[in-house]
Amino acid sequence: MAVYRNLDGTTPDKSFGDILKWKLVDPLAGRKRKPGPPFETPRRENDGGALAETTPHLTWIGHATFVQRLGGKLLATDPIWSPTIHGLRRLTAPGVALEACPKLDVVTVSHSHYDHLDMPTLRRIGKDALYIVPKDNGELLRNEGLTNVVELGWWESHEVGDLRVTLVPAQHWSMRVPWDRNKRLWGGFVYESSEGTSYHAGDTAFSERVFAEIGTRFPNIDWAMLPIGAYDPVWFMQAQHMGPEEAGRAFELLGAKTFVAMHWGTFKLTDEPLGEPPDRIRAWWSETSDAHARAHHDLWVMDVGETRSLVRR
Repeated sequence: MAVYRNLDGTTPDKSFGDILKWKLVDPLAGRKRKPGPPFETPRRENDGGALAETTPHLTWIGHATFVQRLGGKLLATDPIWSPTIHGLRRLTAPGVALEACPKLDVVTVSHSHYDHLDMPTLRRIGKDALYIVPKDNGELLRNEGLTNVVELGWWESHEVGDLRVTLVPAQHWSMRVPWDRNKRLWGGFVYESSEGTSYHAGDTAFSERVFAEIGTRFPNIDWAMLPIGAYDPVWFMQAQHMGPEEAGRAFELLGAKTFVAMHWGTFKLTDEPLGEPPDRIRAWWSETSDAHARAHHDLWVMDVGETRSLVRR
């Protein structure tokens, strides 16, 4: 297996000692964030009926999981329907029960971390879906009997009917077990169809080079699903995750029309208060917005279970 690196040649270099500093030393030194006021992630009841509609739409299931219909295909991103991941408890139920979700045509998985590649969920989705993954991740699925897999390198594409799926770079890393660190590629995905173009960033730190290059190659992104959570402590997380304001800068570099917030409110991965990411992205949007410039741009901070139309204006 190859050892992969980001576009700039780096990978996060935090050690086990850094983890101990975050988990043990920072709290003793008073540097650990307080949990914040009680917060319940907004959730809407959704019986799955909206997902059966044939017009383009997008539903937030939670974390980095969306179900979208585009190009006539029903597609799930980084699907997690499990109540726990690697021992971490889910804080809000999936927006739509998997059993209520219509049959999925395509599943994309951005990288091998457990909060993005959830094997129990993939086994439940089953063998009929087409799985599109970065290079060297297919082995993990095939070992579980999921053989309908396409592996892509950065900028490579695969067409499924009227839907074209392209793997694009992300500023991140990968590890499933200690001995496969950075041996499986990571990335985000661009989904193109005559109905519009969406982008799912996967898991990523901020990189001007990454987002500018994606924006240059795909100048007509309608909906950009960008992570806004899991950023504190910054000294530990900044090399692998974006904060809300960095996600805002990424959105500007992409030149996308609609910012769709994700990667918050479902699992408590890091130290920021659970409800802080949406507050900060709304504040950034308000503070940086120009009335004329924002007239054709939208910020979607969706409720878990919320479905929105992807019919372009």
